[in-house]
Amino acid sequence: MAHDYAELDVLKSNLNIKTDDTSRDAMLQSVLTAASRGIDTSTGRRFWLDEEPTARIFRPRRGRIVGDEDGGERLLLDDIGAAPVLVETGSASSWTDVTDYETGPDNALVRGRPITSLTVPGRWAAGQRVTARWGWPQVPDEIRQATLIQAARLYRRKDSPEGVTGSAEWGVVRLSRRDPDVWALIEHFVLPGFG
Repeated sequence: MAHDYAELDVLKSNLNIKTDDTSRDAMLQSVLTAASRGIDTSTGRRFWLDEEPTARIFRPRRGRIVGDEDGGERLLLDDIGAAPVLVETGSASSWTDVTDYETGPDNALVRGRPITSLTVPGRWAAGQRVTARWGWPQVPDEIRQATLIQAARLYRRKDSPEGVTGSAEWGVVRLSRRDPDVWALIEHFVLPGFG
């Protein structure tokens, strides 16, 4: 399915389900999608890359614009996962190209990370229109693994009514609300103000 962060065959392998057994594919695909969207919600971002560039408008306001150590201003953006980036300043009726900006962090796309800011030498004007392919250049390995863990947990949840599971060896155990392994994998991707 589009925009899932792991593959159905890998999940089946992790659950010891033969790849030619298609009897549970619909349920497994559903938990993969739910796990992927849960990670989006927990981190405040998404890890797939748009097919086509689209424009988004950003208005300077507290928290969106921060000062730069060189005296310029840095505009904080949603994740951009591919170049080129078209930047314009103005308003609904008139836009002017901005060419003297730098993307940040440095070398983000080369490292498989998104562009998250634009810096100009002076001050940003009233509004900016940024046209780009939004998202991440590739799904990080940690996000892929967290998706597989969470999807397996969601799949097994059908066997633990009301969040309780057990075994003859350990007795009854209440499932924790948040999987510590999933959280350890995604925690450093969480945008400030989320999680």
